[in-house]
Amino acid sequence: MKASEFPHCDLNDLPADSKRVRPFVRELRLRAERDTFSRVQLDLSDHFLIKFLRARDFDVDLALKLLINYHKWRQECPEISANLRPSSVIGLLQNNYHGVLRSRDDAGSRVLIYRIGQWNPKEFTAYEVFRVSLITSELIVQERETQRNGLKAIFDLQGWCFAHAFQINPSLAKKISCVLTDSFPLKVRGIHLINEPIFFRPVFAMIRPFLPDKIKQRIHFHGSSYTASLFEHFPKAIFPPEYGGTGPSMAEVCEEWTDFIMQSEEYLQKISADLGGDSSQGSSCGHC
Repeated sequence: MKASEFPHCDLNDLPADSKRVRPFVRELRLRAERDTFSRVQLDLSDHFLIKFLRARDFDVDLALKLLINYHKWRQECPEISANLRPSSVIGLLQNNYHGVLRSRDDAGSRVLIYRIGQWNPKEFTAYEVFRVSLITSELIVQERETQRNGLKAIFDLQGWCFAHAFQINPSLAKKISCVLTDSFPLKVRGIHLINEPIFFRPVFAMIRPFLPDKIKQRIHFHGSSYTASLFEHFPKAIFPPEYGGTGPSMAEVCEEWTDFIMQSEEYLQKISADLGGDSSQGSSCGHC
């Protein structure tokens, strides 16, 4: 079953309880119930399944594959996904490492900013840093508009050093690529790198082979004089003054998002428990 069978209606615009959407949700649920890919008790509610359908534009075959990959990735990568408690990464959050802009871009995408210079690799591992991204992803994927219009991420690499680079190995690179491509129900509309030093390129070269062409084409390098090229992709007004915009300061953005994450701790703990994570287990992320 595919959305192309309904050419006069954009199913992404409709609520989960729409008569046109229900057959797709019902079909995905039936096929997931028949599949034996997981030992855990699956959440097959309309609210949960609609995320996977919207992420794949209501192609049930692709949505089922994404659902399977999501659960496999979460089970096989417990060092990242088993503990989504915000307290496990509170030091990073309070150091203004990450924030989500208040306003969306002109395409309706969420805009996320990561500031690598605020990550002290002596205190936090790359796995914990990646967990911050997973926490934010699990929160914003609840938003209907984000399910429809996806996200764009900006990585400010000011302060990137060899200590950061040494933490990125091929195994982690593969796990990152899984989430970017086929293991999480979010549409990645763009990845923008600013202030990237020359010695970041070898790390990117490690990740690049695992990425599909579609994602590769959405990666943009802007360098240290980034404002002109960055604002070709985003409205200037939504950015903090630190990045040449007129929006709230980066400190405000980070504080607001950290507060929202902390307020969501109960929900994040429930996700971890539902997936039966055990952070003491090893993993190779073998399905990716």
